[in-house]
Amino acid sequence: MANDRLTVAVLGPGGTGGLLAGLLARAGHRVICLAGDETAHALRADGIRIRSAQFGDFAAPVEADTELREPVDACLITVKHTALDAALTRVPPTALGDALLVPLLNGVEHPALLRARYRPDRVAPAVIRVESTRLAPGLIEHGSPFTEIDLAGDPVPRPRLDALAAALGAAGPATRVCGDETSALWAKMSFLAPFALLTTRYGLPLGDVRTRHREELVSLVAETAAVGGACGAPADPDRALARYDSFPPGTKSSMQRDAEAGRPLELDAIGGALLRAAERHGVPVPVTAQLVRELREAGH
Repeated sequence: MANDRLTVAVLGPGGTGGLLAGLLARAGHRVICLAGDETAHALRADGIRIRSAQFGDFAAPVEADTELREPVDACLITVKHTALDAALTRVPPTALGDALLVPLLNGVEHPALLRARYRPDRVAPAVIRVESTRLAPGLIEHGSPFTEIDLAGDPVPRPRLDALAAALGAAGPATRVCGDETSALWAKMSFLAPFALLTTRYGLPLGDVRTRHREELVSLVAETAAVGGACGAPADPDRALARYDSFPPGTKSSMQRDAEAGRPLELDAIGGALLRAAERHGVPVPVTAQLVRELREAGH
């Protein structure tokens, strides 16, 4: 990544991936979107179109294919956990070359899975805070007034992380490199798990959850913080609650949106992973376990 222009593959150009693909392409980088035939055809014809209060409305040309066929500088993985296994067939390890593999996924278990399949010292897990939706192939609506990326990867050479962070930051998202991968992933998990599980379980936006189900929210935050701490990533429950209280009352989690649309839920990647980590470390999580059980019994 010595030169300024990168070649970046984006696996899954949906709400998050499409936004990043558009921003990187607008900044002058070569972007190859990896998707199914229909989406790839639409992207080749019309490029990526972004509607964003933060970044403006714009269109940017991108390349598109159903599979990675050449080395790239970085490959961003922006599919949902539920589609990960199928999507990875589009990225043969032999095609990646020396690329950084950057999963922007919820949960904490995917880095190990990716390191078993690809070069372990090139897997750079990242966390993104954004609300962005794919309205149609190549048409992205970015709703949040912020787009923040924490880039990590304990075994990855630091200059590689810095170079990618600089490119992403110059393209728009506020990007920083975190020194501790575990802390970065658990910081997201500690916020996401209580929010996703409660809004989905009760079919309510965050404003109603934090008032009508306050006791459960407080318990979930405490349980998640305890598990994160046992995994080596201390969390601050009071700070987490303050963040929930600062969000607009109509805020919905992506898991809740998936449930409303009848899409598969990332319940195992979020709730299941939390329970597995709790069991490994002997941390009691009765409220979490109850919520996950009820969501599974509801057919999720």
